[in-house]
Amino acid sequence: MRIAFLTTADPVYLPSFFERVLDACASETHAVYAVPPLYKNQTSLEAALRFYRTFGIEGVRGLAFRTLGAKLRRRSIASVARARGVRCIAVADVNAPAFLDELRAADTDLIVSVSCPQIFKSELINLPAHGCLNVHGALLPSYRGVLPSFWMLANGEREAGVSIYFVNEQIDAGDLCAQRSFPIESDDTLDSLLRKSKAIAADLLLQVIQSIAAGTVTRVPLDAATGSYYSWPDADAVERLRARGRRLW
Repeated sequence: MRIAFLTTADPVYLPSFFERVLDACASETHAVYAVPPLYKNQTSLEAALRFYRTFGIEGVRGLAFRTLGAKLRRRSIASVARARGVRCIAVADVNAPAFLDELRAADTDLIVSVSCPQIFKSELINLPAHGCLNVHGALLPSYRGVLPSFWMLANGEREAGVSIYFVNEQIDAGDLCAQRSFPIESDDTLDSLLRKSKAIAADLLLQVIQSIAAGTVTRVPLDAATGSYYSWPDADAVERLRARGRRLW
């Protein structure tokens, strides 16, 4: 297969994910495409202000510390890909006609979305012969939407999970092909839960890719009318998380 990954330029959590995945399938990977880590046409300043308003100075300090540490170690998705002979290319809009033409020219068989913050349109979804996968950090159809690891901690859940599914034009809906659950420990922070989730997601994704190649992948429609959906949290949600004895870092 010819695989294209669509992701975002996150130096904190995603490099380790791509290390695990590309160690196994670099030869099948056409490229890793990274979009800016922005939602709904935000500017970088707007994104930073939203993060501060939600998570406060503690959140900003913790994220800045980890981001700076990754940069000082020259750790990024691009460096991980380059070390394995895979191209990592910045792209502004995954639905742009020129980008779709590039995917077609590369004979892309499978698209894998990993934390890509853009909504996929039908032309992109239907482009690859084997479909378009998304990796989501929760047991769908529960915790659809944004930051599921945060919301699971804020709601006092004892179990987390990862889902991989073939996308459609709805949010976190389509055909489920794999899930894996794991316990939320009493000392887990948002940071530790995200790291565990990404490691489990990488291993599960490799199994799904193998099953697609072997023609044994299963597809079970997700019911978007059930489960739950969460958007970006507010400061009250962060206080609820802290009231449960949980921390961001």
